[in-house]
Amino acid sequence: MNFFSIDSSTDIGSLFVKIKNRTFSKVLQSDKSSNDLLMKEILDFFEENNLKFDDISQIFVNQGPGNFSGLRGSISIAKGISLSKNIDLFGYNTFILSCVNYFKKKSPVYSIIRFREKYFIKKFNVNLKGNSQIKSMSNEELIMKYGNKFKVIPKYFVKSFDEKILKLGNLKIENLDHNKLEFLQLNGLLDKDLIKPLYLS
Repeated sequence: MNFFSIDSSTDIGSLFVKIKNRTFSKVLQSDKSSNDLLMKEILDFFEENNLKFDDISQIFVNQGPGNFSGLRGSISIAKGISLSKNIDLFGYNTFILSCVNYFKKKSPVYSIIRFREKYFIKKFNVNLKGNSQIKSMSNEELIMKYGNKFKVIPKYFVKSFDEKILKLGNLKIENLDHNKLEFLQLNGLLDKDLIKPLYLS
């Protein structure tokens, strides 16, 4: 599977391409992932690595949660490339990508992020189907209700977490691995028909 992934959900975004067994990646600083510059960054990235959109069969785009304009811009660009080049488009979110290593290994799995001074948690079953709504909670609620549950935190968000939460048992810190998107797609765990930003409030 040859694919291209766009992630503008955080201050440090990323581009990632896998073609056959070769991978290419680029980190995007916040000022480089703005709506005006993102498409140019993508074109430069492809040119620098001698890549062509004709070699790509699928596009994956992070739907969030994250910055409103960043998500909106990256999803719009992904849809534009998909339509113009007739490439299949799939959406994913940070919650499920952080849990991918526990597919059919743990049940339930709780993915936690911190966004705009709030903690958000989403529960997944053993097949990584989200069987609950995203919940917002305080430090104290998280520690009291989920202290003994199996929890994952995306590595990017760790620096914003309270030390008491990071010391809880049954807690794993996970890198967001773009290579795992292929696995999620093959198992029907990505959005296909309704790709829109995931906003939290």
